[in-house]
Amino acid sequence: MTEPTIARIALVDDDDLFRESLSLNLGDEGYDVVTFDRGEPALDFFAGGGAVDIVLLDWRMPKLDGIDVLRQMRARGIDVPVIFLTVLSDQIYEEAALAGGALDFVEKSRSLSILLKRMRLILDGTKGDGAKGAAEEGEAAGNATLHRLGELELRLDNSRAFWKGKRIDLTLTEFNIVKLMSTRPEEDVSYREIYDLVHGKGFMAGYGPSGYRANVRAFIKRIRQKFRSVDAGFACIENYPGFGYRWGKGDDAANQGRDEDGIGDGVGEDMLIDGAAAD
Repeated sequence: MTEPTIARIALVDDDDLFRESLSLNLGDEGYDVVTFDRGEPALDFFAGGGAVDIVLLDWRMPKLDGIDVLRQMRARGIDVPVIFLTVLSDQIYEEAALAGGALDFVEKSRSLSILLKRMRLILDGTKGDGAKGAAEEGEAAGNATLHRLGELELRLDNSRAFWKGKRIDLTLTEFNIVKLMSTRPEEDVSYREIYDLVHGKGFMAGYGPSGYRANVRAFIKRIRQKFRSVDAGFACIENYPGFGYRWGKGDDAANQGRDEDGIGDGVGEDMLIDGAAAD
């Protein structure tokens, strides 16, 4: 009897040997893998109604690089989770990938087990396991699929967020970050805890013991921007300098100017990374 596949994966990479090797390894692990040697045929696949659970996307490819493929996917309303696979290890590439809407960024030098773990975290989230904790909170309030806090509404069954009745277009990872903070209102949540939610506990961030902070700040900045696109006065995500963030009452907008949103003014959390406030 044929074993059911875990999930369907699209692997987009112009390196023939890498693509063949990884697709075989994923197949051995129970995944159904469809491969593409460039971005254009992958986009055609989705345009023709093709569907997968995760896209593994190379950064450097001829004609259309990975970040352009991702942008076109999002512009076309294709919101399938994307993990970048690349030899580019500089933080600037990781931040660009996350800012473009990717859920993760894994160097090709990492072991297969690391990639499998990151894929499992994403799959667990898309299948609803990631909302389990918040759903239990909802059950206590008599509704297992809905979490409300002030003007915020989180629909846990389909990972949709609303603010003042307007839809906030969050990725799954952004939704889980908002859920983490809003189900613990007025409680400080550390950078490390948010990072672990995204990457899995124990994942080693680069750039020293506080290397994960830039990654978390990029997520928070993008989340704030999305809320402010429907409410310019949104200020519920408050910063605790040197520690992390909290979901507050929205009356601490001045404090928000002292973290990543204030970097352009020379006053930012980056100043604390190597200083006394660093973990």
